[in-house]
Amino acid sequence: MYKSLLFFIILLSACNQPVPVLEKLSQNAIILSFGDSLTYGTGSSKGSDYPSILSTLSSHEVINAGIPGEISGDGVNRLAGLLDEYQPELVILIHGGNDMLKKIPHQQTITNLLKMIALTKQRNIEVIMLGVPKPSLFLLSSSDIYQQVAEAQKIPIDLDTLPEILSNNQLKSDPIHPNSRGYKLLAENIFSFLIEMGAL
Repeated sequence: MYKSLLFFIILLSACNQPVPVLEKLSQNAIILSFGDSLTYGTGSSKGSDYPSILSTLSSHEVINAGIPGEISGDGVNRLAGLLDEYQPELVILIHGGNDMLKKIPHQQTITNLLKMIALTKQRNIEVIMLGVPKPSLFLLSSSDIYQQVAEAQKIPIDLDTLPEILSNNQLKSDPIHPNSRGYKLLAENIFSFLIEMGAL
């Protein structure tokens, strides 16, 4: 009776485990970090950008493909060439913040983010996205566009990490960029998210 009950508890526990959303990366997989200044590492010291730290944490090559000031329309034009050059197994997408700063219409940003994800999926490459907070003097939260895009494309998204980092003055170099400590936390949270999603 005791053994049967124990087996049932173990079975029930296994059923409650989250189902991996992403394919596990191969040993030599390349990760492409694609975005703007938040990916590039503006505000951090050399080697403290999140892709560099994530590379150490994950034991994978992580390409820093961030360009400060880039808007999403330019990102669409740039992405395909990088996907073909590096042939990554995973793309980490953090984009659209400059669109909000330049007051580009939300629908245009949504369309461009959808195009980026489509370019990635067409090559059978997995993609995750992080939400970027909308400009605010009060409590920061990711713009609603990111949830819309993630739901439409059925991709994993982290909506909380960047707003939490950029709400903490001790983790910022300026109002819109983390400092080295902030980027370290960003890398650690992405690393944990990838484990949770089954990629690592």
